[in-house]
Amino acid sequence: MGLGAGYMPAGSKNAKIRAHTITAMQAHVSDTAPRPQSPPTDLVTPSLPKRMACWLYEGMLLFGVVFIAGYLFSTLTQTRHALDNRHAQQAFLFLVFGIYFTWFWGKGQTLAMKTWHIKMVDVQGQTITQKRALVRYVLSWVWFLPPLTVGWLLGLSGVEVAVLALGWVGIWTVLARFHPEQQFWHDAWAGTRLVVHKLPDVKKR
Repeated sequence: MGLGAGYMPAGSKNAKIRAHTITAMQAHVSDTAPRPQSPPTDLVTPSLPKRMACWLYEGMLLFGVVFIAGYLFSTLTQTRHALDNRHAQQAFLFLVFGIYFTWFWGKGQTLAMKTWHIKMVDVQGQTITQKRALVRYVLSWVWFLPPLTVGWLLGLSGVEVAVLALGWVGIWTVLARFHPEQQFWHDAWAGTRLVVHKLPDVKKR
């Protein structure tokens, strides 16, 4: 007796079912597997003049931090003269600045950044961790370490170091223009970025 046109061997049916099942499972795994996230497109980088204005304002506010930290150090160490325990005081200020910036950057903004509507986030637009804030703090010393190192090696005066530092700050600022998103390079190394922080609109009743 001849086989009917609609007849299919049982082995072929099972193979077809298994192939369909495997394909369905692969599609499910592909849909549920985590995909690498790309940076959000709605994050706007503040202009360089705005960031530098914030940078200068931050420096002004730090005078208060330096005064309080210096007074605390002098009290705890019973330092009578400004040149006494100078290196220890510098290390203490480095620690205090680290605590200050790590804490506020971990919250997203310092007071100066709030004033200029700038926020620090990671590359995905999320608030950074304290660990990343600490890394960013260490890397941010690239603003000052090169001129300070050169001044120390060459035995330059305080005025000469200040002029050298001013020139280096200008160079480091301009170098941000060569970054794809015009971020500072120490932000790129730390995995952070500065963005425009838009306050939520408050509807008037």
